Amino acid sequence: MAISISSAQLFASIQPLLPSSSRSVFLRKSLSCSSSKYMEQQNENKSKLKEFPYVSVPHRELMVELISTVENRLGTALLPCTLPTNVQYFENSTATAHASLYVRSGHSSSQVDFILGSWVHCNLPTGGALNITSLSAYLRPSTDAPNFLIEVIRSSPTSLILILDLPPRKDLVQHPDYLKTFYEETQLDEQRQLLEKLPEVKPYFSSSLYIRAVVSPSAILVSIETEASQAVRIDEIIQDHISPVAKVMLETWLDLCACAERKLTEDESTALAKRDKIIKNKTIEIDLESSFPRLFGQEVANKVLVVLREIYNA
Repeated sequence: MAISISSAQLFASIQPLLPSSSRSVFLRKSLSCSSSKYMEQQNENKSKLKEFPYVSVPHRELMVELISTVENRLGTALLPCTLPTNVQYFENSTATAHASLYVRSGHSSSQVDFILGSWVHCNLPTGGALNITSLSAYLRPSTDAPNFLIEVIRSSPTSLILILDLPPRKDLVQHPDYLKTFYEETQLDEQRQLLEKLPEVKPYFSSSLYIRAVVSPSAILVSIETEASQAVRIDEIIQDHISPVAKVMLETWLDLCACAERKLTEDESTALAKRDKIIKNKTIEIDLESSFPRLFGQEVANKVLVVLREIYNA
């Protein structure tokens, strides 16, 4: 999305496995409601996302804790979710794919643009199912700090792909202080090294060179495979290894990015907004416009892309 590693982009790398309709859309808009009914609806909306009904308990607990941590830490800096109910939860015409989305925009005084949580469940034609859960957080051009992303992709009980990163929003060669502040002094690369010590963990290389170009030097892109007889091992790795690493990286993002002020000149902010917009539009152009019709059908895809363009160009 705004950081160029969207759920839809990751779908592109595993698209041959998918049936012809399944994936998510996002929407941010404002509306007013009566307070009691509105808050009741907010709680219901949140519970739909936080059910994560198709994943294991350790996987669900990881995602719920990360989302709760962001919401609790940012507090009133986030506005309530105002997604229409048919975007918060939806499924395809054959009920072989289901998804839930949860978006909260940042208050006008906040550096946070919006946070987006999602889960997608899709039956595979080869048997089994694909489950993807994600949490993304995006900042406004009032700060140049990195965004946050975690995506967990499971296409079988014995395999997992993890994408975890604070994607940079400035060129690291031209701005070595940026590299030092967010990636060297935070020692984020040590988190990747911790995971790669596990024998089941191997580097994951996206088929998209564009994705590889926009992640940070300390990005965690790994695949995890276990023997068929050791399916429980994946959940052990989620609970004992992925969860602690993800929490460290999220806390780093909250401390140094979302909740720390960085002074930008007007020219710097304008240039950053232009860069963010280019990346957002590129995401739609190179991945979503081609993958969404196959995943959803043309009619649904068209509606989805209209919504996406509203968000990315807001």
